[in-house]
Amino acid sequence: MPYVVTRSCCADASCVLACPVNCIHPAPGEPGFGTAEMLYVDPRTCVDCGACTTACPVDALKPHTALGEAELPFIELNASYYKENPHSDRTPMYVVPRQRAIPAGQLSVAIVGAGPAGLFAADALLRHPGVRVTVLDRLPTPYGLARAGVAPDHQDTKQVAELFRTIESQPGFNYRLGVEVGTHVTHADLLREHHAVLYAVGAATDKRLGIEGEDLRGSASATDFVAWYNGHPDHADDAPALDTARAVVIGNGNVALDVARILTADPDALARTDISDRALAALRGSKVREVVLLGRRGPAQAAFTVPELLALSALKDVDVSVEGWPDDLAADATEKTRLLSRLAARTPVEGRRRIVLRFLTSPVRLIGDGTVRALEITDTALHTDEDGTVRAVPTGDPRTLETGLVLRSVGYRARPVPGLPFDEVTATVPHERGRVEPGVYVAGWIKRGPTGFIGTNKTCAHETVESLLDDFAAGRLTPPARDVRRRTDGSDDLGLDAWRAIDRAERAAGDAQGRPRVKFTDTESLHRAARTASSGPLQVRHPLPR
Repeated sequence: MPYVVTRSCCADASCVLACPVNCIHPAPGEPGFGTAEMLYVDPRTCVDCGACTTACPVDALKPHTALGEAELPFIELNASYYKENPHSDRTPMYVVPRQRAIPAGQLSVAIVGAGPAGLFAADALLRHPGVRVTVLDRLPTPYGLARAGVAPDHQDTKQVAELFRTIESQPGFNYRLGVEVGTHVTHADLLREHHAVLYAVGAATDKRLGIEGEDLRGSASATDFVAWYNGHPDHADDAPALDTARAVVIGNGNVALDVARILTADPDALARTDISDRALAALRGSKVREVVLLGRRGPAQAAFTVPELLALSALKDVDVSVEGWPDDLAADATEKTRLLSRLAARTPVEGRRRIVLRFLTSPVRLIGDGTVRALEITDTALHTDEDGTVRAVPTGDPRTLETGLVLRSVGYRARPVPGLPFDEVTATVPHERGRVEPGVYVAGWIKRGPTGFIGTNKTCAHETVESLLDDFAAGRLTPPARDVRRRTDGSDDLGLDAWRAIDRAERAAGDAQGRPRVKFTDTESLHRAARTASSGPLQVRHPLPR
């Protein structure tokens, strides 16, 4: 098999457009795109040209001869996709949206949120000459979860930042960083200053468990823990309870796996990444030897993806074990259960740190006098409703699991956006193909909920931008009434040059230590870097496919 898609696939579909023989699927518009765990190369039709590798922003595509030992299972994973999803009935080729005729400088759009969804939306707009885009974010740095959410041991995935640097280099692009809508400017201000406002604010909070003791010290969200080790300014000074032999993560999605890996990783290996310096120091002194991931349902319903499970199973010097296997579940039921059954058969090595994937277990309450000292849990059994929904039903008597750190990882949740309608059930803004009303739009998690991968935001943003451009062409957008309003607190916004100064300073500090970058984790340091870092050219790796 010539080329193989590996774990870091972000599903942005740049490779689909680059492939001359249409051998990468699912493509945008095809069944499964946006829900498949990754994209796959068809071994029967790949001609080994390598065009996909130059388009991929995260180096996920590799020739089979260049795969490491841990990546070899991806050969079969790519091939098996086409056994279940034949190629012959698929769309001939991904169609690039048509370019619109827009007079120079005649369409101005504000995008609120500088994460992947916001930047993919900016790219989709700037593909049409004549558009000006201003991207706002409350933080002094852009890239959202690509900077503050992707685990530091996944540096290949973080390479998507090179694509974002290319996007922000396009004519008509500008930042207003360190600007919070509702504090420094209002929704009404932006509507007066631009033809349209597109919100791509993501899902900034987490779902709660709703059990007793959830607010004890030592109980926190995995969302906050991830932000802490990634140096997010809101959480850089957090102090997770690492003076415990066992940590428990409630949930078993990809974020839960990230947390487990970081808690059990060799600090010397993390020291070669862009992890927060403060987090690295804390992890060096950590007493955590075991991380237990609790899933209410069974192995077949686990939320983590097969690529991330493969990465977990390839860890060196960390034992990964499986507990809570249903008696009626065949080990070879799915690719995921096949992998889990192999993990369950492994023999633990004494002295190693340990990750336990425990299924059919539900949390009951956290126990402690001000601080967590244990978690009460109970076994569950699976029940299938009439509509086919599989639920976990508690069974048996509760028992106690000693721990001093409990992290809930049961999903992200968006906050309401001031001035916009909000559905409290789905935690999204109601819309039609991204249109809230003419002039107001949404993309990303605030639009569709916290689903998909980094690249899923690309197709999501393109749909929204098409709605926006349709409204502009139909004359439904109100021209800006006045120039950009200054902030109410009197301070200056950080523009593209300021962000590039921060980026150069972080990279320079990283170069001195043999690391990708050393992050500035407080607002004062970020603003100082923006003011004092020397200027210089920024190297861009990946050209945008046109």
